[in-house]
Formats: sequence, C-alpha cells, structure tokens
Amino acid sequence: MNIAQHLAVIDELCYRPFPAEHGPSDVGFSGPGHHVAVLEAAADTGPAARAVTIDQYEKDRDALYELLASRWGDTDPYNLQTVLLRTEREEIPRPWAELSACAGVAHLWEVEGTGRWVAVTVGDRDLSREVRLLALVTETDPP
Repeated sequence: MNIAQHLAVIDELCYRPFPAEHGPSDVGFSGPGHHVAVLEAAADTGPAARAVTIDQYEKDRDALYELLASRWGDTDPYNLQTVLLRTEREEIPRPWAELSACAGVAHLWEVEGTGRWVAVTVGDRDLSREVRLLALVTETDPP
C-alpha cells in the first residue's frame, strides 16, 4: 500500500460504524468504539531487517502526519509509553491500553465533527511480533 491508500483507509474509518463485538476486520481489527487498521506489516527476518522496516514505517508515519496535519492541524507526538506505565496503576480504556502495549509514540488528532480520534503509529514494541504501521480510529478520548 502507498501513502494515498493509507490515507483513504483512515478517511473511510472515520465514518465507518463500529461493530458490537471485538474481532477481525477487512483492514485489521475492530471492536466497540474503535477500528485499528494494519496499514503495513513486515515479517521479522532478523534484527537488521527489523531496523530497516522500523525506519521505513516511521517515515511512512511521518508522511501521513504531514498530510493529516494539513487537514487537522499540527500536534505534538503522543507518548504511549506514559500510557503503558499508567496501565500498571489504573484502568486504561480500550483501545489505548492495547496501542500502548505495541507502540511508543503516536501522532494524534481529534477529527472535528466526527466525535472520533485518529492515531497513527509504528507497532514495534513487541519483539515477538511483526513490525506494523497502524492507524487507530476511536470514539474513546485518549487517556
């Protein structure tokens, strides 16, 4: 997929109804109040390849940031590490707890007029999983 296709997925998810149950979707997985799109994923073939993939996905995330910031405004990076640390002491709502378990930083916007939030991140925290470029669309405010 290219950046234009990623953007089209994000746009579509901003208006797609949320399902009543958690489960897979045509772009990733969804649940009550959220959609997560796996925009790109790469099998892990070793530390060097993983590092190259992470670098590329971070560039793709930043390219998406530029396009989305031109629509919704510049935002500071959202620190998911802090959210992950908070999960040890408090109940963090879905999907933010899951996102913080797989990624460290996200670009985040509240999409005016939709009641939804959009986050774009690179899921590279779990070394046992493939690296993924993710887009989250949710009606749940970030913690």
